[in-house]
Amino acid sequence: MGCEYESDGPEEIVLQLRRRDRRFGRNAYYFVLDALDYTMNNLGRADMAGEERHVGARELLSGITDMAAEQFGPMAMEVFKQWGIRSTEDFGEVVFNLIEAGLLSRREEDSRLDFIGGVDFNRVFEQRFRVRLASIRTSD
Repeated sequence: MGCEYESDGPEEIVLQLRRRDRRFGRNAYYFVLDALDYTMNNLGRADMAGEERHVGARELLSGITDMAAEQFGPMAMEVFKQWGIRSTEDFGEVVFNLIEAGLLSRREEDSRLDFIGGVDFNRVFEQRFRVRLASIRTSD
């Protein structure tokens, strides 16, 4: 797989990605890159190399969920929506756009299909923040 953006930095690559695919906000791309680092650190793979370092779709989706909950709390799903993210499949599209741009790598068996139905973000965030959301609703 070639990379047409090799001489550009990540900011320029994301800008070029967004020119080609306007579905997702630039922060969705940066968030995925940060979530990958977050996930590798949590799995103890940050200092590994090659195949040992690989993070699968389900592991990444779990990291995305945890990091979003930490950063955005009960507003996580609203933030995702602002970025154009509605489902795990959308995160798969972001990941594969980053792969095609040369910012991420993949194994031969990795596929966009790995992201289908991974996490029901609405349900997960509702469960994590049920008490906080209830207090927000009743404070009006």
